[in-house]
Amino acid sequence: MEIKNIKKGDFIELDYTGKIKDGNVVFDTTEKKVAEENKLQQQNAEYKPIIICVGEGHLIKGLDINIEGKALGKYTFEIEAENAFGKKSGDLLKLVPMKVFRQQQINPYPGLEINLDNMFGIVRSVSGGRIIVDFNHPLSSRDLIYDVNIKKVVTEEKEKVESLVKLSGAHYDSVAVANGKALVILEHEVPVDAQNAFKEDLKRLTNTKEVTFTVKKAKKEDTKW
Repeated sequence: MEIKNIKKGDFIELDYTGKIKDGNVVFDTTEKKVAEENKLQQQNAEYKPIIICVGEGHLIKGLDINIEGKALGKYTFEIEAENAFGKKSGDLLKLVPMKVFRQQQINPYPGLEINLDNMFGIVRSVSGGRIIVDFNHPLSSRDLIYDVNIKKVVTEEKEKVESLVKLSGAHYDSVAVANGKALVILEHEVPVDAQNAFKEDLKRLTNTKEVTFTVKKAKKEDTKW
């Protein structure tokens, strides 16, 4: 394929490694070797190139901005906090009653990482029944460096559709695409509102005109009677 400048709406495959500028500490990567060297490996995590659609918020803002207009190849981008995970906000320091922790059988202490109502936070202080939880992103107010390898521009419709399914976080079994129609076989049911939003994105970003979702049928030996 002829190398071209990447534009908004292009699907690209890339590897990346993210580092905190102060100290050059690696916090995220798509490459297994880098994860091993920096002791980042997590159970069941996949370390391989990812496919994203440029300009759709699949990457932090600073990466989207820097990737537009580039050709294939390797780059290093310095990204200020405002275009990464934002500045810390005092509004995200919340007073959480002790009873909330007791209901979930959690014993809070400073530095404890928690998930309350699907919000990630870190306990900053504990004083009697007053617990201050910081819901700012752990990397807020940090300037970052990303090493990026833009490997190819993705043109296959199936790869585009499957990448969007992965990015949505849905657990799926398989994806099939033919004649402008896509069939997504899910592991579990997905709410109708989420399905409709996904269908609109798919039609807007790809050549797919019709999307069908179905749930994978359980094997007979897996069925509990």
